[in-house]
Amino acid sequence: MSIFKAVITAAAPDQKSLPLQSLVDQQGHDKTALQLIADEAVNAGVEEICVVICPGEKSSYQKAAGEHASRLTFVEQDHPRGYGDALFRARRFVGNEPFLHLVSDHVYLSQLERGYAGQLVDVAAIESCAVSAVQPTRENLLPFFGAIGGMRVANRVGLYEVKNVIEKPTPTQAEQELIVAGLRASHYLCLSGIHVLTPTVMDLLEASISAAPPGQLISLSPALETLSRQERYLATEVKGTRYNIGVKYGLLKAQLALALSGKDRDEILSELLGLVAEGAGTAVPLLATGEPC
Repeated sequence: MSIFKAVITAAAPDQKSLPLQSLVDQQGHDKTALQLIADEAVNAGVEEICVVICPGEKSSYQKAAGEHASRLTFVEQDHPRGYGDALFRARRFVGNEPFLHLVSDHVYLSQLERGYAGQLVDVAAIESCAVSAVQPTRENLLPFFGAIGGMRVANRVGLYEVKNVIEKPTPTQAEQELIVAGLRASHYLCLSGIHVLTPTVMDLLEASISAAPPGQLISLSPALETLSRQERYLATEVKGTRYNIGVKYGLLKAQLALALSGKDRDEILSELLGLVAEGAGTAVPLLATGEPC
């Protein structure tokens, strides 16, 4: 399986500005989140990228893409009908080819020389099927992610046969349907917002959209669960971490992770220690006088 196309969904009205946010990458260069996500795709071997956007946002995204602008095709989601509908808007771009899919509000940091998306594409190429990246995630973070249930593939580290997928499960749902043997207590395999998908997913999304009443939001997770029943579908633990920049302090955490794994690590550590020391210094006299801190 060869992957030459990628789809980035960026059409959620409350998140459309996130890919335009600026960060400093590991080499110390200013980049937008969109550039970092496109970097992931291109470094994985992708040649063409479709970005699904809100109407009227093309010029902003074209500018934010930097050196990747010439690779981009834009498709608008004219009515906000959810994540699954946004992905479906790229059907014509995808055609009959498997494709890499990334969300626009996550930044990825690999622990290996091979990038986060590249590791996923490598697994898909070997297994010749759809594969989603997953990350063991604490129970308290379930409201932010889709999660999968399944079983480990024999003699393969961090590879799972997907049996079910639930979007933002409750702790009770997760305990009943998403337990995976071998994970730490109260941890579940949550989707990392990056997948290699087959064209079958577009057929399943079309069916969901056709069957849904007007105005109903279309999620991707039900299509993924149906996919697991129709063809082989795997999940893999990628050696790295995803950072959701759409949550509180998410952009800060992503920036710190990039900085602490990059060429400016020592400088950043020194600055952080200085901030901690300053904070501790101001807290002592407040406590000593009995005033609230």
